[in-house]
Amino acid sequence: MSSGPFLYDDDPAPLHTGTPRRRPALLLAIFGGTAAFAVLMVVLMTVVRGSGEEQAQEVAGVFLKALAQDDTQTAHELLCQEERVRLSPEEVAGAYLREGTPELGPVRDDGDARLVPVQWSDGTTTELTVIGENGPRVCGVSAAG
Repeated sequence: MSSGPFLYDDDPAPLHTGTPRRRPALLLAIFGGTAAFAVLMVVLMTVVRGSGEEQAQEVAGVFLKALAQDDTQTAHELLCQEERVRLSPEEVAGAYLREGTPELGPVRDDGDARLVPVQWSDGTTTELTVIGENGPRVCGVSAAG
């Protein structure tokens, strides 16, 4: 250190001279508020986006309406990656549509997938498989048994 004439003769005073105070209530409030906010966001996401069954029913309905209106490009975009690779947009209607008007039934949970029964006006019943892949996506059709 240098020794010489200083502007002030006194050493600088310490910045924190008092006894430190602990504030556990403040920390608990911050962490508790963060946890409450996280739980609230999960609940709100379910309310805003709907349950998995509601999302599956919605995507199946939009998918079938798009096919009924010959909007094969929209229907193709609602397919999962595996089905988009397997089918071109022009082939989607042939693979998924049946004769008549479709009516969706109650959604069943099948592990990682949701099965959406479709009753056709000609009397046949099929099931659309809906999976979560960047949102709900149609990923197959099978004859309902």
